[in-house]
Amino acid sequence: MTVLEDTLPSLPDQPAPSPVRIRLGLGLTLLGFFIFVAGAKPEWFGWDRSPVIGFVQITVFLIGLAVICVGGYIGLVALWGERQRSIAADFGLRLVSTGYLVAVFSGMADIFGLGSHPLPGIPYFGPWQATGVEIGLIVICIGFFLLIPMDQHTRQ
Repeated sequence: MTVLEDTLPSLPDQPAPSPVRIRLGLGLTLLGFFIFVAGAKPEWFGWDRSPVIGFVQITVFLIGLAVICVGGYIGLVALWGERQRSIAADFGLRLVSTGYLVAVFSGMADIFGLGSHPLPGIPYFGPWQATGVEIGLIVICIGFFLLIPMDQHTRQ
């Protein structure tokens, strides 16, 4: 047994969660966070070339958010092990997906022709788009909280 297997709680009649899938989920989540930060704040890495947040930056941080969502899903579903997921966990998965779609459509509103600066003008990530992305992030967080197997921590 590894250290991770020893620390993961499991029910007496259920197999332990897969530590490999948990590590994969955590690794993808950290990679996604790096991509997200590189898109949202490229000046932290000395990569900033523009005073405004443009199409490339929006695309990069949305790709990073997608990798975070996939990694979080893999890691949290791995905690369920062989057990059937609850209705709340399935609802949480749908909230993660819905939150990501809200973030994408809010972030890319100008590109899709829904924003205040539609094409052929220069896309601009304004306060309304930022608020939409923040709402999407909140929905994603709620979905991740619903994916946590609560009965695993309450019954020992």
